[in-house]
Amino acid sequence: MPELISRQQLTREQRRQRRRGSWTDAFSRQNILSTLLTGYLPILVALLVIVLPLAWMILSSFKPPSEIVTLNPTLLPQDPTLSNYGDVARRVPLLTVLGNSIYVTLIGSTVKVLLAITTAYALVYIRVPGANLIFLGILVALMVPPEVSMLPNFLTISALGGRDTLWGIILPGLGTAFGTFLLRQHFKALPKELFEAAELDGAGHFRKLFQIAVPVSLPAIATVALVTVVNEWNSFLWPLIIIDSPEKMTLPVGLNLLQSIEAQTGSYGILMAGAVLVIVPMLIVFAALQRYIVAGLTQGAVK
Repeated sequence: MPELISRQQLTREQRRQRRRGSWTDAFSRQNILSTLLTGYLPILVALLVIVLPLAWMILSSFKPPSEIVTLNPTLLPQDPTLSNYGDVARRVPLLTVLGNSIYVTLIGSTVKVLLAITTAYALVYIRVPGANLIFLGILVALMVPPEVSMLPNFLTISALGGRDTLWGIILPGLGTAFGTFLLRQHFKALPKELFEAAELDGAGHFRKLFQIAVPVSLPAIATVALVTVVNEWNSFLWPLIIIDSPEKMTLPVGLNLLQSIEAQTGSYGILMAGAVLVIVPMLIVFAALQRYIVAGLTQGAVK
């Protein structure tokens, strides 16, 4: 109320000077410089580093070789063609490797997310002996790169007869330390009254998990699911080691086969087309889940 009174008491000239002062401040050299350095410049750098190579790859996949290897390159294709995608389909069993990638990603991601949900719930709501020690082991697993365990995994899977099989790709990576950690922290923040009320109604752990914890945690679960799907889809080193025949290869490994076939500079367009085929499904998944991801990552940030 005092502020309103003081505004009413201002003369027209004073209000004009105040507006003029705000415009002057907005277009002052210091304000413009700070806006450019802290706003536009980081955005421009991010666009150059992240978006420009991606755009160049997509546009190059529609260019003939003469427009890629040239002294006068252009950003947009002058003579657009789909021949690069046709060459990829002819040189690599595209449907086979695509089907293998979808199978491995769906099965592996589903089991991973399910294990992460149940493990996180058990660590929070069930009195598991040594739960803190188990959680410490999960934290340690987060710090260790997966390449460290590749040799023991290779020996184990080979002994089980899983070499050159799709289940041999899936089995060693069924546990996700990141997903378990994220969901455990999320479950700990849920109101205990929800679960106490369910217990009064006679609900067991199965109902409390799938009728209370999972529905109210969908953004966090969607975040874990997206990270898991992307990792499974882009996984390259382990499938390359465990798979020998082209009929069992996943899409990233098949793309590597394409690279070994196409070693000439004139085949860059074919390589770009193969790379686009790898990333397009992930872009679709991200576009479908991005609002859940943002909600899951920011959940709990504001109380």
